[in-house]
Amino acid sequence: MSKKKVYDESAVKTVDALTHIRMRPGMYIGRLGDGSHIDDGIYILLKEVIDNSVDEFIMEHGSKIKICLDQRSSMVSIRDYGRGIPLGKVIDCVSQINTGAKYNDDVFQFSVGLNGVGLKAVNGLSSHFLVRSFREGRVLEALFEKGQLKSKSEKQTKERNGTYIEFIADSELFKDYKFHEEFIQKRLWNYAYLNTGLCLQYNGEKFESEKGLLDLLNREVVNDRIYEPLHYRGQHVEFAFLHTQSYGESYFSFVNGQYTADGGTHLSGFREGILKGVNEYAKKNFQGVDVREGIVGTILVKVKEPVFESQTKNKLGNTELRTPIMQEVKEAVHRLLHQNPQIGKKLIERITFNEKLRKELSAVKKEAKEKQKKISYKIPKLRDCKFHF
Repeated sequence: MSKKKVYDESAVKTVDALTHIRMRPGMYIGRLGDGSHIDDGIYILLKEVIDNSVDEFIMEHGSKIKICLDQRSSMVSIRDYGRGIPLGKVIDCVSQINTGAKYNDDVFQFSVGLNGVGLKAVNGLSSHFLVRSFREGRVLEALFEKGQLKSKSEKQTKERNGTYIEFIADSELFKDYKFHEEFIQKRLWNYAYLNTGLCLQYNGEKFESEKGLLDLLNREVVNDRIYEPLHYRGQHVEFAFLHTQSYGESYFSFVNGQYTADGGTHLSGFREGILKGVNEYAKKNFQGVDVREGIVGTILVKVKEPVFESQTKNKLGNTELRTPIMQEVKEAVHRLLHQNPQIGKKLIERITFNEKLRKELSAVKKEAKEKQKKISYKIPKLRDCKFHF
């Protein structure tokens, strides 16, 4: 008989933050994976570093980010030309959890990164992690292995201000992993669409966008479009959408440059706003399913204090945002349709077609069910198979 384990004071352990990251990586980066899925951990590590560089661009510091990947060594490097991390806080910013400038609205307003967790997770989950911060003619370099500081140095430099980070994901945690180019490129295109004027270079290839969300829709929807995209850009909300000949609905939603794969309150407000705006324009009471059938849309919102449902930031949870986003989208859609009557006509035709098709299918299903009922009445009850005669 196995001996019962004692639950007393000696069973309660306290670990430091980086040890906790290595013990429970899923709490910080979601799934580990092997790189075969776009949301696997190695891509989240890359994203966390790039997010900080994008935040510099958002605050109008540095319009270029260089990313390099060596597939043989699996080493990734990221260099931005922002302000650089203050030299006296470089080590803390990459190793001490809940340390960062994202708590200060004067320094970062609509940031992608959140509250000093991302870089620490990258550091803790990497077998090799090197950071260099260039500021005003000086550079501080620090080398870590599995979150533990191995060396640091400071000297003069002629390099431009900014930050350089390189890392190798720890193969003890990420088993047999490999980066897939198409997943990296998709993420980089999203950064470009959401940040017009930003140039990302990946292994020499440039990713930049002039028209932002319109470029995204044009890239995603090449054929079958019924009309050209309707596009709106406000101070804190930007969106674009169109209808296609296809069925279903598809959305690309973003918060402060972060792709929210699982949507959230901003997407709910967007979908509802389109419905209300169309109904107000058409002076009808179309159902949501008919308005949204065949739609492809994208929305970006800028939020000072976003609340995500996990550290990987796949879903926005700010409930107070839904109504104002819905109202802004509704008014913008109503105005855009009045400004583009030909598009409005094609949109209403598509919705009317959707409504007609839905009702016809519903009638066919109802008739089939009635026939099925009549047939079932004529079939005698079967004996239970547990009885044998």
